[in-house]
Amino acid sequence: MRILKYTLLPLFCICLLTRGVASVVPEHGLPMAVPEDVGFSSEKLEKITSALQGYVDKEQTPGFLAAIARKGKIVHFETVGMQDIENEKPVQTDTIFRIYSMSKPITTVAVMILYDEGRIKLDDPVENYIPAFKDMKVFNNQQTQSHTAKNKMTIKHLLTHTSGLTYGWGDKPVDKLYAKLKVFEPDSTLAEKVEKLSKIPLVFEPGRRWKYGVSTDVLGYLVEIVSEMPFEEFLQKKIFKPLAMVDTGFSVPLTNVERFSAIYRPNEAGELKLVRKPPLATDNVSFFPSGGGGIVTTAADYLRFCQMLLKNGELDGVRILKTETVELMCYPHQQYHRDGWSYGFGVHVVTRKNYGNNGRSSGSFSGGGLAATNFWIDPERELIGILMTQLMNNRYPFQTEFRKLTYQALINSEK
Repeated sequence: MRILKYTLLPLFCICLLTRGVASVVPEHGLPMAVPEDVGFSSEKLEKITSALQGYVDKEQTPGFLAAIARKGKIVHFETVGMQDIENEKPVQTDTIFRIYSMSKPITTVAVMILYDEGRIKLDDPVENYIPAFKDMKVFNNQQTQSHTAKNKMTIKHLLTHTSGLTYGWGDKPVDKLYAKLKVFEPDSTLAEKVEKLSKIPLVFEPGRRWKYGVSTDVLGYLVEIVSEMPFEEFLQKKIFKPLAMVDTGFSVPLTNVERFSAIYRPNEAGELKLVRKPPLATDNVSFFPSGGGGIVTTAADYLRFCQMLLKNGELDGVRILKTETVELMCYPHQQYHRDGWSYGFGVHVVTRKNYGNNGRSSGSFSGGGLAATNFWIDPERELIGILMTQLMNNRYPFQTEFRKLTYQALINSEK
């Protein structure tokens, strides 16, 4: 593999880079700053690039885009390695990535927009909007029998993954039903997917416990029903266009397919193998409108989305959510199996008292995707970190290493 490192930022016009002054006219994304001006060490930030380069040199992953922003300014935005190994195409600053479950916070924001508009209540039964979810069945612990649910599934249950829905990825009876009914059939509609889900018993009573699953996909359909417009159209109208997220959606225009990354996974020997090749310039690249995992985007676009959340629902004079609604979204609603963590609405929330100098502050929230993409937002330090790659079945600790090196680069752990 030919190894390349790129540090140019064609998305941004850097007007001044002298110490003490950082003036940037962004095409989109966020402005840049000299790291020291917002409490970072330039020298220590360079360790991030070296660390990520190591994974590429060992051919453990194809490439990365690492982005860090503080106080609304980018301090680190670098690429390493390839987006397409076979054709020797390096990761670019505007590479388009599949973010899978990093779609969930976006769908959650869509739901909370409807909540702000008074069109839904969090305790509303889902069946009020999706009649197919009336009288849902629930499996017993052995999944040998089912009974009518005692609790009605609510919108809040979907937001917190306490609905009783799952992903169907195992070999239990419920998983076999997901496969039999072809829940993830790519040519189906949201309505058809939800209809199939309504026929499968839940794995527990709604509200009983936490289980990661297709709850957010159901929320996407709920947005479609309540807003009376296609889910993807709602996202474009209410989130992507207002935030100038110009490369985000459920499709890639023909003019941009060359920027769309291939995707890889390691085989048993640890060698990278191509899973999905990049599209041709004539390909129609569109995806099922999955609120839980179907969105594609760039690091610059996702930075804008994160900055909106960090600034309590507003960015560049455009308000997406009320301040108290963002606080509600990022509140630790549901404790689950990991000590020091909880689940908010569509995001994981740190609850452990002060993670220390090398970790996220209490109240930080985050999310990740199936192809090893990851983000976190630390409100206490006004900090955003995003790591993009396209690696399925990741077995390497580069996400943890990236985050640790980011915090170590803070000057005197400044807050």
